[in-house]
Amino acid sequence: MIKPPWNWRVNDDGLYLTEHWFGYVCATAELKLVLPSWGNSLLPFVVPSCRNRMASRSKKKSSPPAPVFFDRELSWLAFNQRVLAQAQSDRHPLLERVRFLAIVSSNLDEFFEIRVAGLIQQTDSGLIEPSSDGMSPGEALRQIHTLVTEMVRQQYNCWHDQLLPALAAQGVHFTSAKDLSPAELKWVRAYFRDQVYPVLTPLALDQAHPFPQLGNKTLNVIVSLDNPDSPEIEKLIAILPVPRILPRLVVIAPKKDGPQRTIFLSEIIKLCAGELFPGYTVTSAHAFRVTRNSDLYIDEEESANLLKKIEDELRNLRRGAAVRLEIEDGVDAEIFAKLCEHLALAQEYVFRINGPVNLLRLQSLADIERSDLKYPPFTPANATPLADTTRIFDTLRDQDVLLHHPYDSFQPVVDFVEQAARDPQVFAIKQTFYRTSGDSPLVRALIEASKNGKQVTALVELKARFDEANNIQWAKQLEEAGVHVVYGLVGHKTHCKLCLVVRREGRRMKHYAHLGTGNYNPRTARLYTDLSYFTTRAGITKDVAQLFNTLTGFGRSPVFRHLLVAPYNLHRRIGELIQREAKNAAAGKPARIIAKMNALVDQATIESLYAASQAGVKIDLIVRGVCCLVPGVKGLSENIRVRSLVGRFLEHARAIYFENAGGEPLILAGSADWMPRNFFRRIEVVFPIDDPALRHWMIREFFPTELRDTANAYILHASGAYSPARHRPGEPAFSVQARCMAAASKRAGG
Repeated sequence: MIKPPWNWRVNDDGLYLTEHWFGYVCATAELKLVLPSWGNSLLPFVVPSCRNRMASRSKKKSSPPAPVFFDRELSWLAFNQRVLAQAQSDRHPLLERVRFLAIVSSNLDEFFEIRVAGLIQQTDSGLIEPSSDGMSPGEALRQIHTLVTEMVRQQYNCWHDQLLPALAAQGVHFTSAKDLSPAELKWVRAYFRDQVYPVLTPLALDQAHPFPQLGNKTLNVIVSLDNPDSPEIEKLIAILPVPRILPRLVVIAPKKDGPQRTIFLSEIIKLCAGELFPGYTVTSAHAFRVTRNSDLYIDEEESANLLKKIEDELRNLRRGAAVRLEIEDGVDAEIFAKLCEHLALAQEYVFRINGPVNLLRLQSLADIERSDLKYPPFTPANATPLADTTRIFDTLRDQDVLLHHPYDSFQPVVDFVEQAARDPQVFAIKQTFYRTSGDSPLVRALIEASKNGKQVTALVELKARFDEANNIQWAKQLEEAGVHVVYGLVGHKTHCKLCLVVRREGRRMKHYAHLGTGNYNPRTARLYTDLSYFTTRAGITKDVAQLFNTLTGFGRSPVFRHLLVAPYNLHRRIGELIQREAKNAAAGKPARIIAKMNALVDQATIESLYAASQAGVKIDLIVRGVCCLVPGVKGLSENIRVRSLVGRFLEHARAIYFENAGGEPLILAGSADWMPRNFFRRIEVVFPIDDPALRHWMIREFFPTELRDTANAYILHASGAYSPARHRPGEPAFSVQARCMAAASKRAGG
């Protein structure tokens, strides 16, 4: 057994961490890994790949250390565990904790629909080749099952042991069918007959009735029936699919005085299911739901080499196939076996639930009118130079403007497009759409602009995952209004956030550009942290115009002099900039990198960061979600620190700082994470921030406060553990989000 360079205890039973944390054992085919946790929250994870690669290093102690990588899927699960930690923490208001618990379920749904579905496709295709982290798809699936099983257990413990009692103490009561009073029971049965019974369709399971095609993530109840006249006959089984239109949480007798009690719809259906089967006796009823492969297109998350190995026939066969079964605990073994057989699911994709199936339904509870149980209300400030909508173009001719959402209102972005639509001097508007709101003022503005005779072009990404239907709807409306709707480059998602306005001023055409890190979505702009940059700088606007021409026309090798654009020059330039910092450090010059993003996966970029660390570059990474880089390994990444921020707002901005040899630091922001899909399979834009005042704010305020956070930050260790950032004894925890809200409120107050 090779002793790794971290703080491990090694014995014949396997490899164990010796930090003083509560841990549990994750068994693999090769070794046992203790996965420690912080309190009740499973924060770290450890992957065999680190051990495997470290073992290879020990053979040649004089050679440079080989790169190591954390597993992408396990890193994502560690991120979701940090979200779960928010639900478990009483430092958040009670209903916000409920919301975090719902988000954990929503995240797991997408994880199974896309990531686990992809791994199953790989194993079904016979692919056993390990990825860069050293694990095969089969090994990854086994570890995922172990980790998700523990995560789900913690979810329901949080619901039963923490949130339910706390809600009851605040007058928000939940009840089960067996605890209903006679009056409540009467009301519930009447509710079932009036509101539920008419829309339910029982589906028998026998030789005459094939197993139904159950919808993805829909609520179902499986019922076991006995015929009292012939008890010797085999049990009958039926399924009750529950339409999505029915509310999943029902307030009992909502108009009566006194404390309100809520019951889950599944409880009502199980209680009253016998009314759907007259003459039969219901012996058991259990709620369940099926998660299916929802990747409607070739999975961009996988490498091109991998895609070649998965034949089209297999992909078509697996598309829409079941990838997870969640079912209430206590279901009869015979019924359980039949479900698994019909769904073609192995046991490792089945999760027995100790409580209501699908905690995402709690989202509606978090929206009730109880301001005392939520975060204090916050109104984004609209106190920027663009607040005067009548002078937007005058202002932008004089200065660049940078907004920090959600602290700065998103309204100036809407105003920018609306004013362009109405200004008679504006001749053309070009804009990208990846995701937008259901009633988008930006789409309405483009329709108005087209009706006003302007040339309007919209690049709509139809393959924005889970927003395909919305984007198709908007594309049709735009086309009907005369907008030129295009869909970008074949094989590439248009993920960049760009808007270009062409305005006649005197005898020339002036270009105004908006570039962002977040979507053109006013709703999520109140929930996500992002940056919005307005500029008329000729170099940037010329590159933006060139990119639009490339996306709407033809351009095999466009040249961009100021923007970093994927798939053309972004990956190469990021690598060059990292290498430049490494050369500066090796030459004894100042060298520093700070990079904030959602995910860090790209192997070549990680290896460049390792090389820069070995050269002496101090590197701070703020990675909200997946991070495959292993920090703090002596001789490899000891100069790299990684932190993750999880708080009230979803950290979504991407921004980068390069020290640049002690001269003028290079400040970049944009739409791209450091992942293969962003570098090579998406249209992404990263832009420089050149305005001196805005650069000063980024250097002196934005990056330093992100790195100071001790309220919402978690620190990633070489072991794979995430531990909460610590503040100095006697000092309060510092929250970058709280500071930004306070600063915004101060600006709004004059």
